[in-house]
Amino acid sequence: MAEKVAKVGIKRKKGYLYYVDKKGNVVETKMARGKSKGGGGKTIAKPAVKKAKGYLYFIDKAGDVSRAKMLRGR
Repeated sequence: MAEKVAKVGIKRKKGYLYYVDKKGNVVETKMARGKSKGGGGKTIAKPAVKKAKGYLYFIDKAGDVSRAKMLRGR
């Protein structure tokens, strides 16, 4: 189960990938499709989330930063 870490409220655009970088900021990057290149990420929100070891950080459906415990070594 995931828990909400920061309320950001990001509106997603089609053809873009959203992720939480090493500094805890939300980054938007164009996805590569076919011959069109992707990349060129830019920071769109700076909640500066403090990351804890053993958790996966992601942008949930509501556009907020959430985290889930990573399952390793079953």
